Amino acid sequence: MSLATRGVDRIAEAFSSHGKRAALMPYLMAGYPSVEVSAEAGLAAAAAGADLIELGIPFSDPLADGPVIHAAATEALAGGATPHTALGVCERISERVPVVLMVYVNVVLAAGPEAFALRAAAAGAAGLIVPDLPHDEADDVRAACDAEGLALVPLVAPTTTPDRVAAIGASARGFVYTVSLTGITGERDELPPRLTETVTRVRAATAVPVAVGFGISTPAQAGAVAELADGVIVGSRIVRAAGEGGAAAVGTVVGELAEALR
Repeated sequence: MSLATRGVDRIAEAFSSHGKRAALMPYLMAGYPSVEVSAEAGLAAAAAGADLIELGIPFSDPLADGPVIHAAATEALAGGATPHTALGVCERISERVPVVLMVYVNVVLAAGPEAFALRAAAAGAAGLIVPDLPHDEADDVRAACDAEGLALVPLVAPTTTPDRVAAIGASARGFVYTVSLTGITGERDELPPRLTETVTRVRAATAVPVAVGFGISTPAQAGAVAELADGVIVGSRIVRAAGEGGAAAVGTVVGELAEALR
């Protein structure tokens, strides 16, 4: 694998050359509302101003996901979506924009870290987010990702202790996914009051970009987060758009968010 095609380098480029106040990373569920529409939605998001795509692999027990994304995973699984079909969606979208797979650890371990990383890289993925993989148990998955040029993106929450933030930041690849609030994903009316403090702590502990997700749904919220962070992640609002209006609706919402970041 050449250095020019490594996923971790594609992520770095996306954060450094987006031309906005912060990089925009919409989340989509592979297979929702269908495999084909999820791929088309990813391409529409890229055309509308997404700099990266976070692509969820549907899982039966998504502990970090709120009701919108959980329901999307359930429907995708009922429609026959699998990790294999999700990687097919990744392959199509990754031709246009870096794709970071959001995957639960059981899916990775079922295949084996090395085999999963190999398959993900072959599908064009740039990295993995594994929300239920503890930092202390991540060495094998991180090594497998490193071998394939993938970024294993860690998560930091407002409740993460200073020592742990330092350890996570030091070993981070790609970017640090900073969870804006304690709890599950979902649209919120307001941003958490201590978000500035959380981002400041994470930024001081790492050399990679800091992206914020959970609870961001409106252009105004995205713009406010862009004043603090290097990246803005929007999930439930995008998934809701995919279910309500397919790729066209996703493109519209992403375009509005991208405009707010310019």
